[in-house]
Amino acid sequence: MKYVEIIADTKSVDTLAVLAEQVKAFDFRPGVVGSDGMQQSRMLVRDEQVQRVLDGLQGVLGAQPTARILLVLSVETVLPKPDENGKGRKDAASITRESLYDDIAKGARLDFNYLVLVMLSTIVAAIGLVENNVAVVIGAMVIAPLLGPNLALSLGTALGDTVLMRKAVLTLVAGILLAVGLSLLFGMLWPTAFDSDELLSRTHADLGSIALSLASGAAATLSLTTGLSGVMVGVMVAVALLPPAVTLGMMLGNGHPELALGAGLLLAINIVCVNLSSKIVFFLKGVRPRTWLEKEKAKQAMTLYVVGWVVTLAMLLVAIYLRNL
Repeated sequence: MKYVEIIADTKSVDTLAVLAEQVKAFDFRPGVVGSDGMQQSRMLVRDEQVQRVLDGLQGVLGAQPTARILLVLSVETVLPKPDENGKGRKDAASITRESLYDDIAKGARLDFNYLVLVMLSTIVAAIGLVENNVAVVIGAMVIAPLLGPNLALSLGTALGDTVLMRKAVLTLVAGILLAVGLSLLFGMLWPTAFDSDELLSRTHADLGSIALSLASGAAATLSLTTGLSGVMVGVMVAVALLPPAVTLGMMLGNGHPELALGAGLLLAINIVCVNLSSKIVFFLKGVRPRTWLEKEKAKQAMTLYVVGWVVTLAMLLVAIYLRNL
């Protein structure tokens, strides 16, 4: 259950009451009228109806510059329970489009903190790969700075938000270039041979890599859209975007272009599959813009990018086949 608080002109209260009835709100209660003629109202709604309520409120209050939707609070307990007085309640977690945007858009920020995270995770991953230390490599995966821009790119496509898409691409490219550049320097200076199992395993891509990346991207997006963010730690480990990037740089710096090509192929597969599967999940979960015009733009962007990622994945499959001949 969510508790939504609204401040609007007193003339809108009847319309808000109709909206509450349409979404079968558990409770709607108009409050005190302020000296400025604005009235506070509160609406208690089920999780699966929150997005519909927010869209409806924006439509009703869009012409009121002083109207506000102040907060959306999670309600831990309601007595008597809704199921005792109503039917058809779905037992499913959900998160609003606005909250989802705020959470994921943070991953598209190209700032000092992001660059430092990329640098630190690159160092951790490089040492773990060379020393064949699985625990250290997993630690670098959990930091996972490259996962954020990929999810932001998918969300930007789902919403037709070109600004978010551009920011995500720029942040992703900058992160990859920084990781590859640092690891290339690492590969040139490291005195011992690069022959550990952890390192060499990142120079080979196959159909299993594709399946893993597709499943990980879908799990990451599903965990975000349902509010189950705790799942993200496991996803960060599974999708493993950073180790292939680090392996690519180190193999180039150490003079092994063939192995670097394999690591680059694995990195490309991970990026393509994460974006493709996350876009599909966003579509299936109904994450799309509110207005008709924005929906049309998002539909065009979604079609274009899904086709682009599918074609790219097909090309990578051909590359895997040729490489394994």
